[in-house]
Amino acid sequence: MKILMVLTSHDQMGDTGHKTGFWLEEFAAPYYVFKDAGAEITLASPKGGQPPVDPNSTQEDALTEQTRRFEADEQAKEQLANTHKLDEVRAEDFDAVFYPGGHGPLWDLTHHAHSQQLIHDFLSAHKPVAAVCHAPAVLVHAKGEDGQSVVKGRRVTGFTNGEEEAVGLTKVVPLLVEEALKQQGGHYERAEEDFAPYQVRDGLLITGQNPASSAPTAELLLSTLREG
Repeated sequence: MKILMVLTSHDQMGDTGHKTGFWLEEFAAPYYVFKDAGAEITLASPKGGQPPVDPNSTQEDALTEQTRRFEADEQAKEQLANTHKLDEVRAEDFDAVFYPGGHGPLWDLTHHAHSQQLIHDFLSAHKPVAAVCHAPAVLVHAKGEDGQSVVKGRRVTGFTNGEEEAVGLTKVVPLLVEEALKQQGGHYERAEEDFAPYQVRDGLLITGQNPASSAPTAELLLSTLREG
């Protein structure tokens, strides 16, 4: 079982002067779900090398059992420091792809041509594609075999408008995930309360709403792979 994880290379929160990147828990939790299941994990990012970690995700209130496990895992940290360049990876070499969130993907992965091609190729080969929190934005411009957005007519979730408002970034981000999914014809779903875990699968497309959804979304990807 070979799983590709695609992380952002973008580290600037618009023109605010604040740093961003991927959200540590949204990487660490799925990473260990996959690793503990015996999967072979490959990491990639647009620029390759060390992807930027959102500094807010390393603060004490954001840490989890999985992030602490990662911080003590020298092998995992070495792997993260040496991600492959995204343009060099191919869907044919993997069984599934998972996109961790954080705000970074909104800037570099949402319109990344090779990422869009990868998503198309995975789905065309009947391989699952998963994304959590802000990362479902990578799906909105990816096209299926019918030339339409891969989210059109599909049940999907992602970071809610209310969650973005709660973190005070509605006016900073280049797009709102909930709105973007709806605009492309996605059947958007969410938990009753903001920041509660929620994940949904529609065929080979798997999405999670927020950081609390990262491990369950990864588990849903695993169960999809086990179904064959």
